[in-house]
Amino acid sequence: MSGNKEAAAVIDRENPVHGAAALEGWQGKAVLAIAIVFTFYQIVTAAFSPLPTMVLRSVHVGFLLALAYFLFRFRKKDQGSKAPWYDIAFAVIAFGLSFYHWVYEGDLIQRAGDPSTTDLVVGTIITLLVLEAARRIMGWELPLLCALFIPYAIFGRDLPGFLVHRGFDYTQVIDTLYFGTEGILGTPTFVSATYIFLFILFGALLERAGMISLFNDLALGTVGHHKGGPAKVAVISSGLMGTINGSGVANVLTTGQFTIPLMMKFGYRPAFAGAVEACSSMGGQIMPPVMGAVAFIMAETIGVPYSQVALAAVIPAILYFFSAFWMVHLEAGRAGLVGLKKEDCPNALKALTEKWYLLLPLAVLVYLLFSGFTPLFAGTMGMALTTVLILGQQAAGQTKVMFYRILFWIGLGLCTAVIYRYSGLRIEELAIIVIALLVVLTWFVKGGRETQRLLLLSFADAAKGALGVGVACALVGILIGIAQMTGIANELARGILSVAGDNLLLALVMTMVACIVLGTGIPTIPNYIITSSMAAPVLQGMGVPVLISHMFCFYFGIMADLTPPVALAALAASSIAKEKHTKIALNATKIGLAGYVVPFMAVYTPALMLQGGTWFDTAYVAIKAVIAICLWGGAASGWLLGRMGWIERLWATAAAFLFVVAYPATDEIAAALTIAFLVFHWWKTKRDDAPAAA
Repeated sequence: MSGNKEAAAVIDRENPVHGAAALEGWQGKAVLAIAIVFTFYQIVTAAFSPLPTMVLRSVHVGFLLALAYFLFRFRKKDQGSKAPWYDIAFAVIAFGLSFYHWVYEGDLIQRAGDPSTTDLVVGTIITLLVLEAARRIMGWELPLLCALFIPYAIFGRDLPGFLVHRGFDYTQVIDTLYFGTEGILGTPTFVSATYIFLFILFGALLERAGMISLFNDLALGTVGHHKGGPAKVAVISSGLMGTINGSGVANVLTTGQFTIPLMMKFGYRPAFAGAVEACSSMGGQIMPPVMGAVAFIMAETIGVPYSQVALAAVIPAILYFFSAFWMVHLEAGRAGLVGLKKEDCPNALKALTEKWYLLLPLAVLVYLLFSGFTPLFAGTMGMALTTVLILGQQAAGQTKVMFYRILFWIGLGLCTAVIYRYSGLRIEELAIIVIALLVVLTWFVKGGRETQRLLLLSFADAAKGALGVGVACALVGILIGIAQMTGIANELARGILSVAGDNLLLALVMTMVACIVLGTGIPTIPNYIITSSMAAPVLQGMGVPVLISHMFCFYFGIMADLTPPVALAALAASSIAKEKHTKIALNATKIGLAGYVVPFMAVYTPALMLQGGTWFDTAYVAIKAVIAICLWGGAASGWLLGRMGWIERLWATAAAFLFVVAYPATDEIAAALTIAFLVFHWWKTKRDDAPAAA
């Protein structure tokens, strides 16, 4: 019972909608209104760009804090149907002060670096409100860590060893934290206020339109009837949903409600079923296009196009899912598990034929992102197209005659083209206007008002879904701002480098451990921000390319959600599988083995992430990775063509390890070991099967 409570607490930190109070009466209506207005604010500012960047960020934080204090109590046990008066006061104060940058924009620019007393008071209040809101949503760990950085900045001159720095006065600290671009309103908040919110809205709209059902039907129809089909369905459906979902743990809680009981029903152990779902859901965070929105922060941080980040992630992500799929297949063979009856599986082609239009927004999004358009434009268009499909389907779907449906879409397209040709509007502005026109149109169509209500609820869901991510981005701004002031990240990097010396492998292992420790218990986005700011300089100091060093930190920050003892994703899965989360986490580390191995291979052979080298180099290292994953999978599960003894498992592990390291002759030795192992394992399996056949 205590395990379930622990799981619920961690789930709340990762996915705040689950931990929010269910308010009633006027308070519930007020929260709904704030959430909807928040979404409209984000849509309008994304399409029309009417506000200066600091104003945009400040008001964004104001909306986040207002929702946080309405929905989360000072103590978890105080959650109820009403917010106390002081939380309402905090919400009003936070939202009101967020307009300070707007009202006094000119004055703040003129006295930049020399804040007034009023500036200091406002900055202090907002900083405290951000820390407290984050504590209510995420728990004590990360807010406490960030809060400790403030006295560290002030009293640093009195500290020993590498922690010492020249020290800063309180005025400098608050000026950096709230009035500069390196603190609370820094790059993470900017990305939250632009790209992240739009992609969360995009995912919420797709879920509302039925994307989860489509993914499940496609997965069931293609692999559900094969050996180990239910688990393979989990890998495919959860992985697909994870690509558009901003939270791996939230993905576990949605698709896992269907996949985990299905796997257990067909014979998979609860620990293994939960691990498959946890691995697949977290894997979606490293698969383009959305990548948990981290790709956009990474692109902004290191100053490269988003498309370059996404392309670098493609092959490692495919290898990760291949690893999960392979482990599921081997487990099914070891345990003799079968799939569903083919007649019980939905028809994948029929599902695609009926709901193919749901893939259009995703296709447009990917095309725009890889065609040089900004993530802001791509996100706006993807969100707009999804909304148009939902509303347009309602308007056009009132007749079953296909001719009239086609006529509606052609008419809508022609009207849009005419308005664009003669209005002089930008395409994203036109998209918002078309949405408004469709909203008006559906008012006069049967069932249209219900569609509008569902659309508004999707807007509210998006605002609540962005709450945890947005507050976390504002919170880690405190850590990043102080780290920039004091240079602590560089000192940490120098410390690791001094221990590792010229040994790159040792530096990689130390960085991996640091990323897993720093990423423990923290959602995807702040996870990456902290690990990359603290650990990436270490690898760059060893000559690793910037993009690969950031990817290395990102991957191991993600793997922290699968690695014991905390393992957030495993903890979420345990609440469904009714199994100890440590068992799920141990199984998850085996299933997601590629997530631990591929980053090392990418450092030694950057061609794996398309960073230098020829296509032959990329294909060569990818094939090596596939062979290593197959060998490690067999060693971990104890099954390949048949059962493997300990000698065979050690043999396969050694061969796989030699494929990963990039030293002279290791590939040749690994290939020889692999061929010899496969011949021996085939002979042994045939020998063991012979008596049974006789």
